[in-house]
Parts: sequence; structure tokens; C-alpha cells
Amino acid sequence: MSAVESSVTRLNVFKTYKLYVGGKFPRSESGRVYEVSDSKGNWLANAPLSSRKDARDAVVAARKAFGGWAGATAYNRGQILYRIAEMLEGRREQFVREVGEAEGLSKSKAAAVVDAAIDRWVWYAGWTDKIGQIAGGANPVAGPFFNLSTPEPTGVVTVVAPQQSSFLGLVSVIAPVIATGNTAVVIASEKAPLPALSLGEVLATSDLPGGVVNILSGKAAEMGPHLASHQDVNAVDLAGADAALAKELEIAAADNLKRVLRPQPVDDWTADPGTHRMTAFLETKTVWHPTGSLGSGGSSY
Repeated sequence: MSAVESSVTRLNVFKTYKLYVGGKFPRSESGRVYEVSDSKGNWLANAPLSSRKDARDAVVAARKAFGGWAGATAYNRGQILYRIAEMLEGRREQFVREVGEAEGLSKSKAAAVVDAAIDRWVWYAGWTDKIGQIAGGANPVAGPFFNLSTPEPTGVVTVVAPQQSSFLGLVSVIAPVIATGNTAVVIASEKAPLPALSLGEVLATSDLPGGVVNILSGKAAEMGPHLASHQDVNAVDLAGADAALAKELEIAAADNLKRVLRPQPVDDWTADPGTHRMTAFLETKTVWHPTGSLGSGGSSY
């Protein structure tokens, strides 16, 4: 058989998409999957249909990773986010194809979306060691004290990813969460989860510690209420939730006083994202420190 005949008759090797939890790639605990189609209704793949158990496992992984990630230097976190951009650049063509199929875009438009997503990782990488300068500072007080406010990460953040912008929107809500030292449990776009699941493969090879980002595919209406009421989740980003689901999750989140970032309409994900998604998941720690005795001659220092 010639090489040409062999290439014609070989079987297609279909990709098996899996969840990304704790730095590993498990199938759904329930064994369930659901069909994912392109914009024209053509079958693309079977994606895992995550269960509540998968969501709990993701929270455990995120909590385990939080201490090390929050304790890393901002410079180190920036290096890792930049490494993610490097790895995405190397797999650019794959993501152009997947985003094009997921969102019904031409190759040129899909390429522009992927390039913007790569650039967004670089943008947030540059902010990791700068956000503290705008979110903290020295406070003027009437007395012999230094009064310093510094930002700290909130903890484990559940992110309901945008439904329509399956990749650029996804990156735009994940990157600010982890840039500031939080860890994330992400519910990918239900209709177009494949770019998110492929992103997990990039994260696994980008020096990002396992558990910092955990990606689940399936129904936000099924997993969302459980995650929003979970006692070990500290905050919720409702970017991809519709009005009814957002209200339900916000009520559930109130049980342990979670921070909640309500859905905010985004007309253009390529626009300058600003810093509000970073500051939304930061706590402020204020420290008072005596300066020493101040007499008529000035400071004792």
C-alpha cells in the first residue's frame, strides 16, 4: 500500500475533551456527556457534563492551591501569566479553529479574537505587581502612626464564564481573578465549552500550579447554585449568568457573605478592560504602626 493510500484510509482520531480540575484531566464523576455543535448545528464533540461532585472537587482543589498561589510574589505570578500567553501563541492555529467553530466566525475574525485573548494574558501579567499601588497606599492619620492599606486576594472565586464570547470573554474573566492571587472554579460556556477545555491543556503546561484554575463544562443552572452556596467559596463572578440565574446565585451567595460581581453587559470584549475585575476580588488589610515619640524637636528616629 502506498503512502497516499495509507493516508486516505486511516481512521480519524477524535479528541476527547475532559475537565481540568486540580491540574489533572478527569472525566465527569457522573460519566455524563452532552453534544456540542458548531454554529450550523454540526456535531463537534461530546463534552463532559459536570456534576455537583465535580464542582465540590474543584472547590477542594482551588482551596488547596490558594495558599501557595496567594503567597507567591506578584512578580512570579506575572511570569506565569506571561508563560500562558507564550503557550497559547504556540497553539494559536488550534484555538483559531475551535473559536471559529464555536462562535461561527470566519478564520480572520477568529484569529483576531485569539490574538486579543493572548494579548489580554500579557496585559494582566503586567498588572500583577502594580495593582497594589492603585488599590493600596498610606493613609493620613492624626497621630504618631503609619497607617498602611494593602490589597489581599479574597480566596476561591467561582466564575460563570460569558456564554457568547467563549474564549476572549473567558480569558477576560479568569485572568484578573488569578492575577491578584485568587484561585478560580470556572463554569465554561454551556453552548461552546471546547475552547475553555482546551485552555486547560495550556494551563497545565504553563507553570501554573494545579488547582489555581479549575474548568468545568456543563449547565451553569445545575452547578451554579451549589457553588454559590458552598461555604468554602469566597466570591462569585456572574459574568455569564442570565437575569434569573444571577438573582438565584446572588441570594445563595449571601449565606456566607460572599463577594458578588453582578453581570455587566459587555458590547466589545476587545476594549480596554480596566482594573475593576481585579479590584472586585481584593480585600483591604490596614495596618497601624507607631512611628515613635514625637516631641517638639521632631521624630525620635
